Amino acid sequence: MSRPFTRLPIRPAPLTLLLLALGAFGLASARVRLGEALPPHPWKSSGRELVVLYSHDCGDIGALWGALESAGLPIRAVNPEETPAPTPAGLMPWRGDAATEFSRSLKVSAYPAVLLVQDGRVLNAWEGDFTAGNIEELRGANQNSQSSE
Repeated sequence: MSRPFTRLPIRPAPLTLLLLALGAFGLASARVRLGEALPPHPWKSSGRELVVLYSHDCGDIGALWGALESAGLPIRAVNPEETPAPTPAGLMPWRGDAATEFSRSLKVSAYPAVLLVQDGRVLNAWEGDFTAGNIEELRGANQNSQSSE
């Protein structure tokens, strides 16, 4: 006596659907996380500093470099991806596969990205939308750190 084969309706578990949805949206909205430690890098951290991630697709960002230099903080230039892009005189960019891995580990979603870093941890991040108003914030952060030393 054999039973007829009955197909059971397969329904994905609600938790699986939730995880898939969060994963899909998480990839689209990957952002640098504040408070996160920087991935391994080749420089010695110097208290409060700026880490600038940029690519050849950014176009002319000369005004951005000038504004960042006026903040008075040490600048770490990171040129990820494969095509080299210039930096101002005196700034040696970090390039190559390790720089690309660094950028991707941070989950940078747009270049140029400017990270305000304190003792190796991200305090603030601007991805593709750095404005002149942010310079005043950086200057204030620099003055506050100098007065507390």
